[in-house]
Amino acid sequence: MECAVLGGTGLIGSKVVRKLNAEGHRAVPHSKSTGVDVVTGEGLDKAVADSDVIVNLTNSPTFDEEAPAFFQQSMNNLLDTARKAAVRHFVVLSIVGVDQVPELDYYRAKTLQEEILAAGTVPYSIVRATQFMEFVDAILSWTSDGDTVRLPTTPIRPTAAEDVADAVAAVAVGTPVQGIHDVVGPEVFPLDELGRITLAARSDSRTVITDDTAGMFAAVRGDVLTGTGDASPAPTRYAEWLASH
Repeated sequence: MECAVLGGTGLIGSKVVRKLNAEGHRAVPHSKSTGVDVVTGEGLDKAVADSDVIVNLTNSPTFDEEAPAFFQQSMNNLLDTARKAAVRHFVVLSIVGVDQVPELDYYRAKTLQEEILAAGTVPYSIVRATQFMEFVDAILSWTSDGDTVRLPTTPIRPTAAEDVADAVAAVAVGTPVQGIHDVVGPEVFPLDELGRITLAARSDSRTVITDDTAGMFAAVRGDVLTGTGDASPAPTRYAEWLASH
């Protein structure tokens, strides 16, 4: 199967390309560094030509009010190119519960991306994943001040990037689901407790202070980011991931 992986040099994209090629498919990574720009459309026709599947893992360069414009323009360009190339399956990676947090600019932008894809004519699948384990350190840095880190008690169900890439690769070569496939981590943690576990594993002397007004995840209501009962659980537990990183 011929797969064009947009954003194929990034954290998830590079893993998806490796997995698909190892399974005997032909997955080609595309990004700005390879001469493909999803916003201007530069290089798209050539990148998608003869592809059975488009896997779109590109991301907005910002997480603010400018993010919707990125997803609007990039999806319009990609879907137009996909139609012209008679692509049979279009896959995007999104976030579990993304449509339940309209207070966040970036989540509204990702919801828009999903809506544009669903409204199009190209058969599609949306893979939603919970927060990547690889991003926990960044989350801690957002609300770190000297010796303290302020975090809310928001329930989080972290997933390893390797597991997310497994799910994306499997969906990409399957039948379009014409809907959403959720992938979640095996464990739920309050974010403040996840911060304490992470700092202890890193021998980091900072202290986590529980603050339900701190950071972007303070806007999340309830457990909407942990998925529902029909989500597919990923295998990697956070302690295992920490030990290997």
